[in-house]
Parts: sequence; C-alpha cells; structure tokens
Amino acid sequence: MPREAAVREALRRLHRAGPPAAAAHAPLRVADVALLHGERSGAIRTYLEAKAAWARRSGLIEHHVVVPGRTERHEDGRHEVRSLRLAATNGYGLPIGAGALKDTLRELRPDVVLLHDPFWRPLGVTLAAHELGAKVVSVHHGSTALHAAGLPGPDALWQRVLRAWMHRAYRDADAIMSAVDPRADCGRGATIALRFGIDAVFVPRADVRRHDHVLYVGRLARENGVVELLHAAARSAEPWPLKIVGSGPLEHRLQRLAARLGIAERVRTYPFIEDRRRLAHWYAGARVVVMQGAHETFGLTAFEAAATGTPVVTCATAPSAVLMRTLAHTYEPGDVAGLATAIEAARAARPPAAAGEALGSRCSWGAAFAAETLSLERLVHGRARRLSAVG
Repeated sequence: MPREAAVREALRRLHRAGPPAAAAHAPLRVADVALLHGERSGAIRTYLEAKAAWARRSGLIEHHVVVPGRTERHEDGRHEVRSLRLAATNGYGLPIGAGALKDTLRELRPDVVLLHDPFWRPLGVTLAAHELGAKVVSVHHGSTALHAAGLPGPDALWQRVLRAWMHRAYRDADAIMSAVDPRADCGRGATIALRFGIDAVFVPRADVRRHDHVLYVGRLARENGVVELLHAAARSAEPWPLKIVGSGPLEHRLQRLAARLGIAERVRTYPFIEDRRRLAHWYAGARVVVMQGAHETFGLTAFEAAATGTPVVTCATAPSAVLMRTLAHTYEPGDVAGLATAIEAARAARPPAAAGEALGSRCSWGAAFAAETLSLERLVHGRARRLSAVG
C-alpha cells in the first residue's frame, strides 16, 4: 500500500526532525473518549479497537481509550470508568458525571483528546483538557436526524433540541472531525476527515459457499431502517430469504411485523456476531448485504461486506457508497420501492470479487490512521505546510 507507507515514513521523519529550533518530540499521546461504546456496539467500537491495534503495531502514537465500564479499570491503554448499565441490548453504560473521566485525563496528560459523542459533559471535559494543554477534537459520528429517529416522539421537535445541544457541545473544540458536512448539526464545518478502514479479514472467500439470502447486520432500531427493509422484502416478486443479525429495541416488533406482512417464514433473526472473522464469513456467504439506514454518517457494514466480494445495497446518502464506487447499489432516502428495486439489481449482479479485493487493499485501517495522525500532528504542532504534500 504505497500511500500508507508514504504517510508512515512522513510521520517517522516528523518525529526525528521535531519542530523548528526545538528537540524532536515524542509520538502524540492521543486519548479517545467514547460514551456510546458497548459490548455489542458498532462502528465506533470497531474504529477504536482497530486504532488501538494499529498504535501498538506502528508505535506512531501513544494511544489511550476512555469508555464506560462496569467497574473502574486502567490497563494497557484502556481506561474504563464505573457506570450504570444503560441498555442491555448493546451494553451501553451511563457514567455518573464526568469526574472520573477528567481525573483519568489528568493522569494521562494527552496531547489531543477526541470526543466521540456530544453527550459526556463535553463542555466541562473540553475545559479540563484545555487546562492540561491538550487540543480537543469533537468527532461527528451521528447526525441530529439519526439521534432524533431513535427517540420517542416527533422527529422534528427532537432535531431542534438536539441541534441546539450539539451547537453548544461542539462550540469550544479546537477541530471537528467528520466524514460528512456537519454544519447543519453543530454549526461548524469539519477541519479533519473522519476516515474508516477495512480489517484484513474482510476479503473474498472462495471457500465460502454463497447462498440465496439477503443479509442485514446492525442494530435493530427505527433509525437504521429495518422496518423499511421488511416492507421492501414484502414487495419482492421472488420470495428470497432475509437474515437479520443484531439486537436492539425493535427485535420483537420486527417479528410481529414480518407476520403481519406475510413474510414470517422468510425472515430469520440471529444474535450479534462479535468475532470479525466469523462476520466476514457471513458477509461472504450472502447473496446481498443491505445497509438501508438513511441517516448513516459513514456506513462501515456495507464497506466491509463489499470487500468480501458480496453485492451491497446502501442508501444514496451513505458516505461509504462514494468510496465503494460501482460496488454499491443505491436508493434514495425513504423510497421503499427504490430499496426493493436496488435489492433486486444487487441480487442479479455478478459478485465483484476482484473489485472487493481492490477495495480492501485501497482502504486499510493503517492508511486511515496514518493520515489521521498527520492531521492531528498539524493541529497540535502546526506543521501543515511541511506535511501538506503527504497528508
């Protein structure tokens, strides 16, 4: 991967050279803070675990992650602060205040703190980080529309409330990181690109038999479009099987909806799959993988599935659809008929094994984190001019 190698070499040169008229500085000390991190959570957890593994391998950053846990625990770069169990379906925890988080940051003394949601006392935590001399990056993972769709009541009302909160929560950050334009949500544009990668286990597998089913993997929630997926399945002329993997608040409602639509015998549900290699086998064995959520701010599921050479369907608004190029069949938000048509087109398509392999090679986690680290180096040390040709 020439780009990854070039970025890694630029970082090594940067660490050797150091800032002008100063001694060489050590690798950045980076603290990722994530409230929405549970045993069965999705893209944020995947991102953090991949980043921790990359940091250990490369040595290009000193990496720490701070998340809620059942008890307080600090070990090998992972810091859990005691919290109450918030949702049994995904293992999210709710810390009591941000005192333990601030104490952990004071012990770590990071160069940069990345806040992966706007809900864990962001103003107070940002102030505490600034008092330590750290830069703060607010990471925009979820839109107001996504958060509103997961709450009871009118979406429009919740969006106004959430937008006001996010404008305030992101106000004092030194930078915003996002894969989409976040200005409507937080009142500021992104200055650092949020990059995702593909784990090396997601590759075409000639030894895995491809079956005839359509596969959904993700949280079973209204904001993820699983209700629309069942309606699209009911519209299909061919009674293809639908396998749904995951957990969430709509689990029992989906079973009742499938029965009401007359497709209960076609729909099977399975528990959350934690093992990445096993998940890759599930992707490779499906006829089509569908990621139909209209509020995706990236779309990692489809990204990984496409790398296994399986045709995928995504909403046209998913940023990962652009990176997948011709591998993704898309439809417009809210268009159930369009979703059904996209699924039929994907089912008729030839599995793109070579293109999937190329996607995985082009979009590694190593390249993503090396480029991200260059952006953080520029933020902390102001070295944009010297690194602009590489980063």
